Parts: sequence; C-alpha cells; structure tokens
Amino acid sequence: MSASATHAPSEGKATVAIASDHAGPELKAVIAAQLREAGFPVLDLGTDGAASVDYPTFADAVAAALADGRAGLGVLICGTGIGISIAANRHRHVRAALCHSPTDARLTRLHNDANVLVLGARTTGIEVAKDCVATFFSTEFEGGRHARRVAMLG
Repeated sequence: MSASATHAPSEGKATVAIASDHAGPELKAVIAAQLREAGFPVLDLGTDGAASVDYPTFADAVAAALADGRAGLGVLICGTGIGISIAANRHRHVRAALCHSPTDARLTRLHNDANVLVLGARTTGIEVAKDCVATFFSTEFEGGRHARRVAMLG
C-alpha cells in the first residue's frame, strides 16, 4: 500500500508532519503554507527560530508522528538535508529521500515509495523546493517490480 494511502483524513489527503533544524524555519513556513493550500493537513513539529538545535531531534519527531499515525507523510529540512535524512532513515518505517529536483521527487515516490521528502535550506532554492513538494505530493508509488525492493527496506 502506498504511504499516501495510509493515515488519510476524510478529505483524502494524508496529514504531513513537517520539521526543520535552525537552518530551515523560513523554508519550512513556505512549504507548510504550500501544503495547506494544496489541501494537506500539516503537523508542524518545529523548530521556529534561528537558535541552534539538533537535527536528529526533529527527524525523530517526524518519525514518531509517522509511527503513531498522526501523519502519513513527512517533510524534513536542514542546511543541506544530509544530516536530517541520515537521522530519519535510522527508523525502519521511514523512507526519507533528499531531493534536489522535481525529477528526484517524482522518482523517489514512484520507485521507492518514499514517505518523507528532505530538502536542504542552504542548497535548494525556494522555487525548486516548492516544485519538489508539488511533485512529491502528487506522485503515487508505482508498485510492481519496485514493491519487492521497498518491502526489503522495512
């Protein structure tokens, strides 16, 4: 089953848990607004300021929201996206994909059934990030030959 088909509220859109470290509050706000405008309920798990925080804490918060059903999909943001994606992927139920283009976002949903989009606030421009979000959240898992591989991840 596709991650986007789980934990869906009555309007048919999965709740999206979103979080960032201190590098990403501005991008997080833009992405959260974009998701809400597209009809997705958003669970904002912080952070909201520039004071230094630890990215694993926020990766863990999104992973917990996915595990306990408060959200069906997630978005994580840190400076490059690398650290927070490593932290998120420690959780077996998380398939977090760092994306730098809409093509990355499309293929990770199609082939990997990624359930968390990761963006780098310092490495990805706002318009590209918004394009990644639009693509990620409008693409369904293709299944088929990819389902066997995805099942091996969890």
